[in-house]
Amino acid sequence: MDIKTLKSFISVASHQSFSGAARELNTVQPAISRHIAMLEQELGVLLFTRNSREVMITTAGKQLLSDAKQILALTSKAKSQVKRAHDGQVGELNIAYLSSACLTFMADLVRSYSQQFPDVHITLFEMTATEQIEAFNANLIDVGFSRPLPSGIMDEFNSSDIYIDKLVAVVGQHHPLAEYSQIELGQLQQQKMIIFNRDEAVGLFDDTIMLCKQAGFSANIISQPTHMQTLLTEVAAGLGVAIAPYCIRKLFSQGCRFLQLTDAHKAIPTQLHVKCTNHRATVDAFVALALHNKAKIAKSMA
Repeated sequence: MDIKTLKSFISVASHQSFSGAARELNTVQPAISRHIAMLEQELGVLLFTRNSREVMITTAGKQLLSDAKQILALTSKAKSQVKRAHDGQVGELNIAYLSSACLTFMADLVRSYSQQFPDVHITLFEMTATEQIEAFNANLIDVGFSRPLPSGIMDEFNSSDIYIDKLVAVVGQHHPLAEYSQIELGQLQQQKMIIFNRDEAVGLFDDTIMLCKQAGFSANIISQPTHMQTLLTEVAAGLGVAIAPYCIRKLFSQGCRFLQLTDAHKAIPTQLHVKCTNHRATVDAFVALALHNKAKIAKSMA
């Protein structure tokens, strides 16, 4: 029982005519008769009663007609779904992101993707850089927006810059430095420092320490929060000053002032990461959209 044979059967039942079915299917009547005979032999039942004037479907034939129509509908749907899956139009997409680095653009980017691919189920995960690496290793996420990956695993990923940030000083609104719009890094020499936890962003931590040393002092670190929002809260509470990416101003930053650093020229990339082994079409489509919107994203984070 194959699709071609079922199509012949459905056509005969529809036209109540072997010759009518042959015309519809652009074939000859003996071929149609052969298909019906094969079906009847395979099933061991009579599907049609016919005489010189008419063809009538039997009770068994009516049951097969109902089932055959469903089979052809499912076949057509399967072909369509396979094509849509190939084109990235159906499936799942799991996206992780750093809230401090992506808060401004993530919703618009995901909305744009969802409008193009409404049948793809999207799940968002707010994760630190370390959590994203663990999630990638467990195959829990497809795409990650994070900082540059550690050198030991970089070759396992396709990574692209989305925008480039910079380091700034963050002080409380009542701090003596709050009246300035920019300072030199050395002006923080005597300050208690709040720096984002090294385990969550090794490169960012090490770059900050290196810049302080280049400015002639060792940072007096009194806190290493694991969330940027905590860092901002501690600064606003007057516990210390911070050096952090400028993007964190998009978080709740009431009570904080962001000062440009005139002598700390260090690029802080936000990158999109995908494992080299992940070739799903849903992922490819999202990556293409994100890269297409790089200029818009960079403008929103400037």
